[in-house]
Amino acid sequence: MVTIDPPTERRCERCGRVETWDEGTDAWVAVERDGDVLRGNPHCVHVWNITGSYNPIGNTS
Repeated sequence: MVTIDPPTERRCERCGRVETWDEGTDAWVAVERDGDVLRGNPHCVHVWNITGSYNPIGNTS
């Protein structure tokens, strides 16, 4: 059986914005660490650290 294992966190390689997947809203949201929201640069064209080497397809057999 094949399962899909999507990423749950991503980070912009340009500005440092960090987001996690929020199941409740079905959307990516900025992470808060030590009281700071890691929004990065709002004008950045984000380059996420999820690359072609990431394989979301898993095998559970």
